Amino acid sequence: MDTMRDRFVDVTTRLLDEDPRLAVVLADITAAAFEPAQRRHPDRVVNVGIREQLLIGAAGGLALTGMRPIAHTFASFLIERPWEQVKLDLVHQGVGAVLVSAAGSYDWPAGGRTHMSPGDVALLDTLPDWTVHVPGHPDEAEQLLRDAYADGDRNVYVRLSAHQNAEPVAVEPGRFTTVRTGGRGVVLAVGPMLDAVLAATEGLDVTVLYAATVRPFDAAGLRAALGDKADAVLVEPYLAGTSANEAHAALGDRPHRVLALGVPREEHRQYGSIPEHLAAYGLDAASLRDRIGTFLW
Repeated sequence: MDTMRDRFVDVTTRLLDEDPRLAVVLADITAAAFEPAQRRHPDRVVNVGIREQLLIGAAGGLALTGMRPIAHTFASFLIERPWEQVKLDLVHQGVGAVLVSAAGSYDWPAGGRTHMSPGDVALLDTLPDWTVHVPGHPDEAEQLLRDAYADGDRNVYVRLSAHQNAEPVAVEPGRFTTVRTGGRGVVLAVGPMLDAVLAATEGLDVTVLYAATVRPFDAAGLRAALGDKADAVLVEPYLAGTSANEAHAALGDRPHRVLALGVPREEHRQYGSIPEHLAAYGLDAASLRDRIGTFLW
């Protein structure tokens, strides 16, 4: 299987050949993979070097000229480091871009804390009108990338990961997908957390929803899946509690309980591997089964 990042390069390269409005802005990360496209489109594939503030500023400037820019680097360098530019050069100026990240919360443990960004989606929640996609498989990444590019001039964040599910889900952008039905409560698995959630809930009487788009939050989908039940569990591959307010707002007219699971605020300083980090965060299948079972039963 290819990775989401591989699929991003393939899809974006094809879009560059198809649409003269597209521009790609890079900050060294993944630049080598775009060299063939850069040779064909030297004026629309721009590598600004390790200058992440300029990365976003250039994307904003291109958008002001009527281009549809895609900006790409690691999540910590795409959202956190140039945060002021995201806030001002895109949102405040009233222009849109597609921001495509890699290496989010725990993808590259050997890179250390500088290359981890569990708070990226929570940060974007402080700004208005962002669409946020969190695919769990390369096929979903392709679909959501194409949807993001075609989404008018909106600001869209596509959060790619080396952590991915074994099989794709037939997703509809902006809607949760029902993967399994049950009567005890609802477990919402976001992006690459689906396989672990399905393993953790095997044999349990719960509904499993899948979210590859988390903003806008599908409040109607959550309410419909819950029916007259009151218990929801969120399992997200980034900061724990990121979508808790969205879930509470969706269920605000009824008594309810929400358990929000994700990457904790406490920093794990060991390098390790992706599976080791997931276990340390309580996001592996065994830990999830215990935490979900304790909450719902």
